Amino acid sequence: MAAQEPSPPSSLEGNKPGFPKKILANNLEDKHLCNSCQKILRKPLQAQCGHRFCSFCFNKILSSGPQKCSACIKEDLFEEPTSILKQGGAFPDNAARREVEALAAVCPNEGCTWTGTIKEYEVSHEGNCDFMIILCPSCKELMRANEQERHNERECPERTLNCKYCKEPFLLKNIKAHDEICPKYPMICEGCAKKKIPREKYVDHIKFCSKFKAPCRFHVVGCDMSVEKEKIHDHERACSYEHLNLLLHFIMGIKVSLESLEKTKVIELMGTFENIVCVLNREMERACTTMEAYNRQHRLDQDKIEILNNKVRQLERTVGLRDLSIVEMEGKMREMSAATFDGIFVWKISDFTKKRQDAVAGRAPAMFSPAFYTSKYGYKMCLRIYLNGDGTGRGTHLSLFFVVMRGHSDALLKWPFNQKVTLMLLDQNNREHIIDAFRPDISSSSFQRPVSDMNIASGCPLFCPLSKLDSKNSYIRDDTIFIKAIVDLTGL
Repeated sequence: MAAQEPSPPSSLEGNKPGFPKKILANNLEDKHLCNSCQKILRKPLQAQCGHRFCSFCFNKILSSGPQKCSACIKEDLFEEPTSILKQGGAFPDNAARREVEALAAVCPNEGCTWTGTIKEYEVSHEGNCDFMIILCPSCKELMRANEQERHNERECPERTLNCKYCKEPFLLKNIKAHDEICPKYPMICEGCAKKKIPREKYVDHIKFCSKFKAPCRFHVVGCDMSVEKEKIHDHERACSYEHLNLLLHFIMGIKVSLESLEKTKVIELMGTFENIVCVLNREMERACTTMEAYNRQHRLDQDKIEILNNKVRQLERTVGLRDLSIVEMEGKMREMSAATFDGIFVWKISDFTKKRQDAVAGRAPAMFSPAFYTSKYGYKMCLRIYLNGDGTGRGTHLSLFFVVMRGHSDALLKWPFNQKVTLMLLDQNNREHIIDAFRPDISSSSFQRPVSDMNIASGCPLFCPLSKLDSKNSYIRDDTIFIKAIVDLTGL
């Protein structure tokens, strides 16, 4: 099987050369052949000279520009300009295509018993045959398509496996190398014979394993015994004489070696050491000087950083004050845009359901309206509403109050405030408004000249029964109500 060539890919993947001749179940006719690739026509085009080409072959011929028709030259029929192949000089030969597609076909792959027409072969079988010869991308071995899964899982020498210990992938050919470095590979302790110790924990295990044999501490002087850790002290006590004897011989050997050195060499070595010490001292002094310079610069840098931090904090405070000023200015602008100066004010309250729920829950029992005025330099006033009632109206009525506020022109006005006030809940069908009116009690502090931002509210705690707003009504529309206040300007 290795001597076979890989099967061509399906034509459905793109424009391809002609079909191989061996797919024909009957005799081959020359009129069905491409004049370029000499295979069975696929998507045939007919040139002006009458010769047919596969669409792929025709475009390939013209990839470097117009060309002379080789079939015309071969048949000694060359004639300009009809024998010149060029873009736009050929048309799809649908009659030839239908004739070719209707030809009986067999699968060219060895072992496959498929039969049908060339059209069926191209649409459903070409490139999908289980007996098609394909190339393994890893090991380059040829195989049938129906053998690919088994090859990839069991046979391919370049296949990737997952380590059963650490789960990391590796190539089959590297299995021994991986086992030598795998951190989870099970090791066996040579001392206690414990099995399945992960390699990454093996070093920690032998540090504390009392059965693991370690070299005697006197191995540097000649003791060649390896002793279990739990018996090391017994060994040292039992062999103390031998250890002392080995140590003595070692020391004597060093002494003899030192005595064998010539005195001049010792003096030279001492001079060399003295020079090295002098150089090291100079380097140390230079390093100390450099370190002091670095420390001074560091202190200067720290001082600069502290100064910059102070400036940043100061700027942050300035920006914070500016932000507060901007917010305050925006609030005043909103208040001025909503204000009226004729004693008549209409207050639109949207999201009524949510605000009513907040009032019932106690999160926001009361709401204040924007300020309005009797004139540009007149009294400043606002409304206060309790959507779940206040005082005697709590839980049963909508309470509405009138509030006199401190204004810029209070010194020019007559006090106490003594103008008739009319409060209304507007019917959005303009039929039956809920209206209440009152004239101020001039002895009440609510209508004296304000000494704070606003006086105590005064008005109607039983302004409107909540039952009127709970049932279907025309006061709430699109979850919005409108409150209107009219201040009588007579006498101002």
